[in-house]
Order: sequence, then structure tokens, then C-alpha cells
Amino acid sequence: MRYSQLTDRVAGEGAAAWDLHVEALTQKRAGKDVIILSIGDPDLDTPKAITEEAIRLLRAGDTHYADILGLPRARTAVANQHSRTTGQPVTIDNVAIMSGCQSGLFAVAMTILDPGDEAIVLEPMYVTYEATIQASGAKLVRVPLKAANNFRLDINDLAKAITPRTRAIFFASPSNPTGVTLNRGELDGIAALAQKHDLWVVADEVYSTLIFDGEHVSICGLPGMAERTATVSSLSKSHAMTGWRFGWVVGPKALIDHCGNLGLANLYGLPPFIQNASAMALEQDVPEVAEMREIYRHRRDLAVKALSQLPGIVCRSPAAGMFMMADVRGTGMSGHEFSWALFKATGVATLDATAFGPSAEGHVRISFAIDEISLTEACNRIAGFTRKLMEKVA
Repeated sequence: MRYSQLTDRVAGEGAAAWDLHVEALTQKRAGKDVIILSIGDPDLDTPKAITEEAIRLLRAGDTHYADILGLPRARTAVANQHSRTTGQPVTIDNVAIMSGCQSGLFAVAMTILDPGDEAIVLEPMYVTYEATIQASGAKLVRVPLKAANNFRLDINDLAKAITPRTRAIFFASPSNPTGVTLNRGELDGIAALAQKHDLWVVADEVYSTLIFDGEHVSICGLPGMAERTATVSSLSKSHAMTGWRFGWVVGPKALIDHCGNLGLANLYGLPPFIQNASAMALEQDVPEVAEMREIYRHRRDLAVKALSQLPGIVCRSPAAGMFMMADVRGTGMSGHEFSWALFKATGVATLDATAFGPSAEGHVRISFAIDEISLTEACNRIAGFTRKLMEKVA
């Protein structure tokens, strides 16, 4: 039987990146001594007050169809939070509730890109960007952020990538996997190019509450950017709510209306008890959010201290997020070779960062979404493995 060309476009080269993670998960479920550092699913619990509210709503029968674009309460809560944190004044008309940040990225790509268009992505990029953009029929154009420059943007490289077919610029700040947060100067440069060439900007800000060093600046709040920016985020990382699938798109009203038409054809609205409990999470001060950030900061410092002095490895301390990039080229191995050899020898699963693009070749991504005792043990195993490896090389 024949399948559509869409199935090829959404497969993406990044799909194979998860082979080691799947193997590690399979072995862990079978009772093997495995420590998983290959995924960013917080080990922390959703704040209790949010969970209890969802349970109350569920028992009260808040289980019927909801508005396609989201309940007014949820959209208002997102609009208010967005205005507070970005400086961009928005209303309910500028908000679409989505099934997580990923659903928001897909909806925006499908509503702003056509076959034959080009969409620029700053690389390393999260693995789903490739399939998300290609699903629209557009061509993904990578702008590599060089490891030698600590994965920071050279605005000249971005300018050179723009062609008459360019339609949009996609980026995540803070970045997954690098933990780099774009600064005001870099964002000003992107904004100037977007306005000069009449481009959309799609800003993934899902890690914006997990910044350890510096500050978060939203490009949507810069002069002239409101009408051409789609900001995508969720509660997944900030509130440890990955399984709740509550996310959103904030953008011009016309874009939101188009997202509503798309939602009518696929999502058909999020469960109302999820939306109302999530709205409460945005309406109230949730102290656990700040506590989680400090937990991740401590874990980052622990991992950097444990691994930064190892021979053959260069650790890049992230300014934000729950991941660290480790350059393993000094061991003589590729990221793929190192991650698999490490797993087979120690049971520690990391992720070959080449999955995020060729610019991350020779790196592995290490997650902090694991308790401190397990993270310490994993670091000890990585250290022991690396020292033995380098003794053989010497």
C-alpha cells in the first residue's frame, strides 16, 4: 500500500537519536542497573496544589468538550502571564491553548509555511524541529552555532542564510540542548533581519523559567516584533507537568484564528479539567517553581564540578535548562561511539548530541532531570569510564 510523502518528511534524521534511550529504558524496566541521563522529563512532582485542583475538577465532572482555542480562563491566564514576563501586552485574542509546546510549534509551522518556503533554525536544535518544519513542505535551513564560540549566535551567519524563499526564523531560548540564552544584542540582530526581510520569528521559550545566569529577554517585546512573532511555551518544564500537555501559542490574532481552524481538524481542544487546573497554576504564586530552578542549578553545579576536570572531556556549563553539553572529542571518539561505549560499560545513558545537528558532533547531552544521589553516581561512573579510556589512549 502507498503512503503519503508526509510520512518521509516527518521521519527526520533525528528519530534514530533515541535508540540508546529506548534500549536504556527497556533494560531499566527489566531490572538492570541503568541510570538514564538521556531525557528531559523532570523527576520532580507537579506541585501538589495543582494536582489536587485537577482531581477536584475531575470529580466535579469537568470532563466535557472545551473551546477549540482553549477555555477563556486558561487563555486569559496565559495572556496575563505572558504580558508580565515579556513586556508585550496581549489579550485572550492572542492566545491559543495547545497540547504542549510541541503541538504549538507544529501548529505555527503548518499555518505560516508553504511548500517551497525556507525556514531557518539555529542549530544545535531540538530534534523535533526537523520533522515539524518539514511536515509543512518547507525546507529546513540550518545556521550552525559553533562549539568553538560556545554555541553563541554570529548574526552574520544568520544574515547569509536568508534567501528570497526564507519565510521564518525558528529558535529556542534558552536552548535545548546547549542551555545558551540569547542576549539582547543577539535578539536585536534577529529582529532587525526579520523586519528587513519581512520574516516570521518563532520563539520557543519553554525553558525561560529555568535560567541560572543572566536574564531572559523575549523577542516579542522588542519594537516592531509583536506582529511577526509567535511565542511558544508550556508548563512542562517550569511546573514539572510534562504529562499534562498544557502549552500555548501567543501571537497576532490572525495567526491564532488559523491555529483554531487547525485545532478543529486535529486537537479539538484540551480536557477542561487540565485547562482549569493549569490556569490556576498561572494565576497563583507557586513557590515550587523557584525551588525547582534552584534544584536544577545545584545539579548543574554538581555535574560540572564532577566532570569538568576529566581528561578528554570539555564541559560547557549551561546558563539555563536541565541539560549540559560535554565535548568528548578529546577521547578520540565521536558522540555516538562515546555514548554507546559508556552505556555498555557503566549502564549510564546519555544522548549523542549529533541528533541536534552536525554542529553538535562530538558532544553528548547530559540531563539533570534525575535525583542528586543518582546524578552523583552517574557522574562517578562517567569519570571512572573516561579515566580508564584515556589511560588506554595514552
